[in-house]
Amino acid sequence: MARNRIVLLLAALALAAGLSGCGIFPSTPKPADPDAAAPTPAQEQAKAALPESARRITAQTPAVRAYRKTGARYIYTRYADRIYKGKIPPLVYAVATVETHIDAKGEVEAVTFMRAPSHAPEVSVQIVELIKKASPLPAPGRVGAHTYVETWLWDKSGKFQLDSLTEGQRSR
Repeated sequence: MARNRIVLLLAALALAAGLSGCGIFPSTPKPADPDAAAPTPAQEQAKAALPESARRITAQTPAVRAYRKTGARYIYTRYADRIYKGKIPPLVYAVATVETHIDAKGEVEAVTFMRAPSHAPEVSVQIVELIKKASPLPAPGRVGAHTYVETWLWDKSGKFQLDSLTEGQRSR
């Protein structure tokens, strides 16, 4: 009996956590940071050039997660000179969570952001360019057309690591 209550309580907490981020419950806007530096004209222009997010969710099955590593390895091969070697610094310049929409042949149809670095929109523009230049990615085989998600960890030097292949982060 007590175990059933615990299970129900955990299920209710999971549901509440899920609904809190889905747009059903309105969120309170964050106040602007008065100490934040105003974006430069180049940053404003880069932000305006970003594509609108198109939500097309693909279930993250084991096959889709495996393709994420396949896509990351391909990006690493294509841009070997841009990969940050070793563990990344404790504070990276930018973090972006990217949705790459591919067709059954691996052609990139669209690149959208689940999380874009608002302080560095130029990074988002560069990520879109890198992914589109790398197209076509390896054909996804039986997985077919889908959207896979990857997190890009971007260093000030312009080098990056992808979360699915990261070597970790230094503590200092």
